[in-house]
Amino acid sequence: MVFSSLVFMFRFLPAFLAVYLLVPEKYRNLVLFLGSLFFYAWGEPVYIGIMLFSTFLDYGNGRLIEYARKHAKKNLAGAVLFESVLVNLSLLGLFKYTGLFPLPIGISFYTFQTMSYTIDVYRGEAPVQRDIISFGAYVTMFPQLIAGPIVKYKDVAAELDHRTMSWQDSFDGIGRFCVGLGKKVLLANQIGLLWEGVQEIPMEQMSTVTAWMGSAAYALQLYFDFSGYSDMAIGLAQIFGFHLKENFDYPYRSKSITEFWRRWHISLGQWFREYVYIPLGGNRKGLAVQIRNILIVWALTGIWHGKGWNFLVWGLYFGILLILEKWFLLKVLKKLPAAVGHLYAMTAVLAGMTVFALENLSGGLRWVGMLAGGACCFFNGRAGWLLSNYGLLLLLCGLGAVGAGKRLARYPAVWVLIFILSVTYIVDAAYNPFLYFRF
Repeated sequence: MVFSSLVFMFRFLPAFLAVYLLVPEKYRNLVLFLGSLFFYAWGEPVYIGIMLFSTFLDYGNGRLIEYARKHAKKNLAGAVLFESVLVNLSLLGLFKYTGLFPLPIGISFYTFQTMSYTIDVYRGEAPVQRDIISFGAYVTMFPQLIAGPIVKYKDVAAELDHRTMSWQDSFDGIGRFCVGLGKKVLLANQIGLLWEGVQEIPMEQMSTVTAWMGSAAYALQLYFDFSGYSDMAIGLAQIFGFHLKENFDYPYRSKSITEFWRRWHISLGQWFREYVYIPLGGNRKGLAVQIRNILIVWALTGIWHGKGWNFLVWGLYFGILLILEKWFLLKVLKKLPAAVGHLYAMTAVLAGMTVFALENLSGGLRWVGMLAGGACCFFNGRAGWLLSNYGLLLLLCGLGAVGAGKRLARYPAVWVLIFILSVTYIVDAAYNPFLYFRF
């Protein structure tokens, strides 16, 4: 079940909301937990046990760490934390990297959430959750279960125990959901047709202009698809009384790669910074250690997305660019016009996104070569046809990606229009899941 489906919007969500609103507040976590399990089981009934195992495991680990801390048993607390991280990463590795089993949807996200809980409890930065139902509601919360944002327990601990639903929050949440739905259905799905069309062209017949159009189309599709899901997740959570942090902040406005990664998939970047980069020493132990730490974090970021070599190369590529920017490039960019910085950042991002998109590393690198001028020609008839059919859509999506027209998204009338247009499209459309479901 996906948010952009008629089953979710017109059957599951109304039924869930009715029950959620009718029960007393003390039972809402139970309703959220059971409703989230039903939501997950709708599409992945076989793997619901894996998610429940991870939930019960780290609920118990949190209680054990609490016991160890109270009785000054530091070694026991450390051993429990080690066990939590080891088991969660082993579980993730078994399903994601061995190829022995299909990948359970959402496992990359909920394992990171449960690990953040045990780590924060160990550090004394988060309260222990003694109610298994409330902890289960945190892990399985269906708005962000499948593709994030990755929610740290300490950020929602207070609202898990007590949250107030208001008409204003519900109203704003509905609007946020509609905007996200429009991003996915009206923009991501449409610009994705251009990417599919470009991929059908043999590389021997592809012009440089076509290669750039394809890379731009994929980058825009991924942005509207993923940020649209995040908008819907944040909006749904707000309706239920939770206030999740932002996951995107118009990354295609960026004038450097450093700025881009502060704006793109913010929750993942913050997770790696807080639980990997800083514990390794961050930037506190000299340049050599900082470079090592950046490369480790970005290698892991690439591996988190998948087992293909393209993901590792993609991660290291951005890691190296970030190192160069910290070393000298940011100082150079600050002296240049903002347009130059933006052109540099978007060129680098599109090249990286192309490697990310194509699972065959050699194909991805060959595509980057075509971006650099190694195509059959600069422009040809196929490029002209694609430009005439998709040029306006490409322009509109590009403007939307940098925030043009975002003021319109404030008006309820616009929400209604977006919702009607989206539903009209969905009625006749084939199943089209979110791109990040495969991670």
